[in-house]
Amino acid sequence: MTIAKRLYALIVCVILGLAALAGFSIYQMGRVYTAANYATVNTVPSLLTLNQIFVPFAQMRTAVWQHLASKDGAARDKLEAGIKEAHAAVGQALDKYEKENISDEQDKALLAAERAILLRYDGLRDKVMALSKAGNTDAGRDLLLQNQPLIKELVEALDAHQRYNEKLGNMGSVDAAATAASARWMSISLALAVTALVAGMGLLLARRIVAALNSAVGAARTIAAGDLSVRISASSNDEVGQLMTAMADMNRSLVRIVSEVRSGTETINTASSEIAAGNLDLSARTEQQAGSLEETASAMEELTATVRQNSDNARQAKQMAVSASEKAVRGGEVVGDVIRTMEAIDNSSNKIADIISVIDGIAFQTNILALNAAVEAARAGEQGRGFAVVASEVRNLAHRSAAAAKEIKTLISDSVEQVGQGGKLVQQAGAAMQEVVDTVRNVTDIVSEISAASAEQSTGIDEINRAITQMDEVTQQNAALVEEAAAASQSLQEQAGTLAGVVGAFKLDHDQVGAAPQKTPARQAATAPQPAARKAAPPKLVAQHASATAAATTTATNHSRSKPSTNADGGDWEQF
Repeated sequence: MTIAKRLYALIVCVILGLAALAGFSIYQMGRVYTAANYATVNTVPSLLTLNQIFVPFAQMRTAVWQHLASKDGAARDKLEAGIKEAHAAVGQALDKYEKENISDEQDKALLAAERAILLRYDGLRDKVMALSKAGNTDAGRDLLLQNQPLIKELVEALDAHQRYNEKLGNMGSVDAAATAASARWMSISLALAVTALVAGMGLLLARRIVAALNSAVGAARTIAAGDLSVRISASSNDEVGQLMTAMADMNRSLVRIVSEVRSGTETINTASSEIAAGNLDLSARTEQQAGSLEETASAMEELTATVRQNSDNARQAKQMAVSASEKAVRGGEVVGDVIRTMEAIDNSSNKIADIISVIDGIAFQTNILALNAAVEAARAGEQGRGFAVVASEVRNLAHRSAAAAKEIKTLISDSVEQVGQGGKLVQQAGAAMQEVVDTVRNVTDIVSEISAASAEQSTGIDEINRAITQMDEVTQQNAALVEEAAAASQSLQEQAGTLAGVVGAFKLDHDQVGAAPQKTPARQAATAPQPAARKAAPPKLVAQHASATAAATTTATNHSRSKPSTNADGGDWEQF
């Protein structure tokens, strides 16, 4: 059983003992209360009820005697009413006592005797009242005197009943005192029994726990002193036994760890010497890399100057192409204006031709009118000769107007035809000019792309220069790291010796050392994969170069902390 279960059992025993003690005390207190309260609950009400029987009975006896002595009819009626009320009160008191105040069979028998005596008295009273009403008072008085023993018997019965109730009340007080004394001694005995049980279980549990803990403390002190050969065994399955089992596992783990540390110190000594040799080789190759970076930086400076010159030329060509494009656009706009002007001239020529046609029609009509005027003048004879001359002149004028209009029409037709041919030529010239404008725009776009590419190349070359500068800084940092690694390897070798001395202070059990799993001190560098040659990344932003620098520093640190194999050193440094 575990310690927790034992403690739980002890707690349960305590709780059960306290619960039993509390329950017994409550039960005894109830008995004491019942016995002590008997007089109040039963005796006093019983005596009061018996008094309620005796008082109306005495009043009824007195009223009967007064009825015998009275001669007044009204007084007699009043007395008769009082007798009836007293008789009813006695009956109610008897019923109340039987219903509420009966304590036992003897009490019930006493009440029954009182009822029987009262029934006999009721018969006597009725006879006396009948004699009194008949006026035979002497006979009634004699009858009462003859039955005085009956009245005395009733009084004695009531007195006996009262004394019996007083006896029951006194017995309740005595029972209460006896019950209280018994409850006190029973509570003390039960409390002592619970205390003894809990104390015994607690002492037994404490002895077992303390003994097991002392054993665990002794084993822990032995291990703390450096003696790992101690044998730890668990004698139980409780929490202390689990603690001993855990300490045994801890002891075995410490034996295994110390054994591994001892074997690891030898590996560290070997690896530290190899790291020192690798650091020397790394230092030489770092110097070679620094020289190569300087040559690369010089070549990149020349390339940067060439790319910048190309970028400037492309920028100038772009400006010229843009200017030519603007001029071609303006020429196209001028040709468009010429085309619109030629179209306006063509429209005007067509309108002039229409006007000439109108003039030709007018001349033709004028000629006809002149002929008609000449005919009319010939008819008129001498009177129309002057009019005939005028008509002849008008006719000549009409002929010349018609001839002039015909010549103008011919000229206008030639002009319209030439204007149409000129419009076609101008349209062809406009189309050719538009093609020139489109070609110039394409050339401008190409030159712009060349200029943008040149600018990007210039920016990329600048970033490459910064990257090479950062690589130079990283190389210098690598050189510093090589020196630090050399110092660290020397410190590592010294710490390995110190660690070997510290581990030697532990005393091991050879059986446990043989049983503990041994890790093979394999040289990690011999089986570690060789770092692959890194390709030059394309130029990025300056912030990315900063992260690249940090990554390069971390890589250099990892190389300085690794254990390189002597057979693979050459290939590793060549790839670096």
